Formats: sequence, C-alpha cells, structure tokens
Amino acid sequence: MMRFENLEVWKKAARLSADIYRNLKDLKDYGFKDQITRSGLSVPSNIAEGFERESQKECLNFLSYAKGSCGELRCQIYIGIDIKYIPKNVGNKWIQEYRVPEKNNSTAYLSHGPSTALHPPTHISICAGGCAL
Repeated sequence: MMRFENLEVWKKAARLSADIYRNLKDLKDYGFKDQITRSGLSVPSNIAEGFERESQKECLNFLSYAKGSCGELRCQIYIGIDIKYIPKNVGNKWIQEYRVPEKNNSTAYLSHGPSTALHPPTHISICAGGCAL
C-alpha cells in the first residue's frame, strides 16, 4: 500500500512549508507570520490527511482543501512581497513551486479543482485504506 510520505506532491509541499517557516522565523508581524505559515502547513497536512481517509469522498474533500490552501498561500506570498516581508526572488520562487504541481498529472486534481465525489478525476485512483494521487 502506498503511503502519503512517498507522494512527490506531499514531499514538495512539506519542503516548501519548512522553507516558509525558516525564512520568516524572525518576522515580528506575528499575525502575518502565523497566517502564512498556517496556510503553508495546511497544504501537505491536508494531502496527508486525505490520503489516510477511508472513503473516496473524504479523500477528495481533503485534496480540495489542500488546493484551497495553495491559493490562500500564493495570495499571502504576493502580499508579503508587496509589503517587503518576503524578498521578491524568494516569493516568486515559492509561487512557482506552488504552481508546478498544477502541470503534473499526478496532482492535476489539486490544480483543476474538485469534481464531485461521484465523478472524481480519472487520474486519482482509489484504493482500500485511502486514495492515491
């Protein structure tokens, strides 16, 4: 059985989340720092939680949450660049990193949005004990 830890999309999202924490560790605007680190942490967390769910519907719901968190995070990165909390080159790199999975078939669900639970994207296979991207 495949584990979420083996998913490239999860590995990438987890690395990016850690990178956000490292880069913003000295930021004194705790409200902004808390919000952006939470949305960054939410992406790999929701992928992991969805993958561990038993039903197809639950799995797809959590993958949809991960997609929403990607959008929220990109929005916060743009704002962080604009208000000079995030260096432009770093922020643009993060934005690109969060867009790359959208071109990858294994994560196309995250970029193209939810189908319905009754009509999941064909590239997501469902197996006993969770769903696999």
